[in-house]
Amino acid sequence: MKYFICAGEASGDLHASNLINWLKKIDNKAEISFLGGDLMAQSAGCKPLIHYRQMAYMGFSEVIRHLPEVFGNLRYARKMIDTTRPDALILVDYPSFNLKLAAYANGKGIPVYYFISPKVWAWKEYRVKQIRRYVKRVFCILPFEVDFYRNRHNYEATYVGNPSAEEVTEQIKLFGSKTEFTKSISIDNDTKIIALVPGSRKGEIKNNLHVMLDAVKLAASRHGEKTTHIVTAAPGIDDDFYSQFISDDTILLRDRTLELMHFSDAALVTSGTATLECALAGTPQVVCYRANGKKLSYKIMEKILKVPFVSLPNLIADSRIIPEMLVHQCTPELVSEQLLPLLSDTEQRMAQLDGYRRMALALGTNNCFETTARAIISDLK
Repeated sequence: MKYFICAGEASGDLHASNLINWLKKIDNKAEISFLGGDLMAQSAGCKPLIHYRQMAYMGFSEVIRHLPEVFGNLRYARKMIDTTRPDALILVDYPSFNLKLAAYANGKGIPVYYFISPKVWAWKEYRVKQIRRYVKRVFCILPFEVDFYRNRHNYEATYVGNPSAEEVTEQIKLFGSKTEFTKSISIDNDTKIIALVPGSRKGEIKNNLHVMLDAVKLAASRHGEKTTHIVTAAPGIDDDFYSQFISDDTILLRDRTLELMHFSDAALVTSGTATLECALAGTPQVVCYRANGKKLSYKIMEKILKVPFVSLPNLIADSRIIPEMLVHQCTPELVSEQLLPLLSDTEQRMAQLDGYRRMALALGTNNCFETTARAIISDLK
């Protein structure tokens, strides 16, 4: 069968590439057309119709500046759907663009499948109306999303497993010992390590890293044992950007975020997928999200968000496993108070690790790519 797949950013390229591998394993005559990146190209054996670098515009102002490109991409994608005449359209997150494509394909009688649901449970819930109208099946990677769709919108979504659960487990198997890790970054093996994961965008880093640095200094001064903090560098952001926040003796580690979290005693993490990866790595953490730090912003955020938590481990476990220090609460003093107990064998540390175990049980052990591929092919047949 012919599959037309659309992923508009780097994470979607990764997940879609794994899905393509399984589509081709199960349907050995599969023909793939796609909008995406280099990983999808490797799996599909052909170039993207549009590379996600020409699509990944984030934020209102950036989208406005690139409206001609956005509309041009959409016109071309529609044209290629007409040209390739696929048996199925498979969408990967990226809702602003993908839901427009879903409406077009649905109008042409092409079944639409959504792999990795948009975060409509957190914001822009109105998009569920479009999903109900245009999407035949939604495949979720977060278990609580199924209840959201069913209970709030009478729509049956399917939980297929979580890609991070399998990916983290497999990557950890490749790591050496903690002794080898500490030797590679020239620190003593008995040093308590605190990982700082301040986000992947410059705005996040600018807002959060200085708070994290001040918080670990406060916690270290009160802890009494030898500690060191290590900052993870995000892809695409130069070391020079970090130099305005960190001192010369602070270690900046690139391309080893999961390894660092795995061997750390505790972590400060800006909310996002990294919080889930840190939990799966078994490292206690505090979520830090400073934004502009005003109480009014926090109140507005409370009204906009439709969920009781912002971090994935808490949402998946449906309980407050990890502390979330958000906006005006994200200060060095308050963050250090939450971090300090995590550096020793305290009740807080043990409770968090127990919460991680409950979270892992909720995620299950399904291979989400195989499960989704089989479900789509079975549905088409």
